Amino acid sequence: MSMLQDRIAQFRNMTEAEPEDELGHFRLGQLLAEDNQHAEAAKSFQRAIVIEPNFSKVYQLLGLSQKQLGRVAEAVETWTTGWRVAEGRGDRIPRDEMAKLLKEHGAAIPEAPKSTEDLGPETGFKCHRSMCAAGRHAVQLPAPPMPDPIYERIYNEICSACWKDWLNNFSFKVINELRLDLSSEFGQEEYDKHMYEFFDFEPPVKA
Repeated sequence: MSMLQDRIAQFRNMTEAEPEDELGHFRLGQLLAEDNQHAEAAKSFQRAIVIEPNFSKVYQLLGLSQKQLGRVAEAVETWTTGWRVAEGRGDRIPRDEMAKLLKEHGAAIPEAPKSTEDLGPETGFKCHRSMCAAGRHAVQLPAPPMPDPIYERIYNEICSACWKDWLNNFSFKVINELRLDLSSEFGQEEYDKHMYEFFDFEPPVKA
């Protein structure tokens, strides 16, 4: 079994064990798309959106899989909806990517809606994580969780709510589902790999 197939199997097991884990469905969709299994990838992305409709990055990738399947009109509809979600949350990167895709396919870019919901003042801190639910109201951690470069980056780029979500929820799923022994080098590497994926960080380059 190739490394990609092994990763697909891991995330299939995770989503079967935790069917309401939107991040697990998202990562499974990414891996399936990488393996050119776009029909299955689309199903995983759609499931992630059902669980968390504000996960703006998923709309971008779902539309790309729909396009690969020849369902261009459906992809345009997905990107249009996703653009509105990303705009409402202040997710500039997926919003701009979907605007580019809409333009490439001759579709109109929606107008930004005027929000009447009072969510309090904007904090000015932008969380790097694409799935962050706080949007323009994200709150920075008071300090790095640990004195280490990766945790310095988490402090600078990840909001308090997303850090707590990883620490209190998803990290335990990773450890339990993959049966990781964090005292081993392999276990720590796997744990770190999933943490990077959770925060949308590029993996470190090994020396």
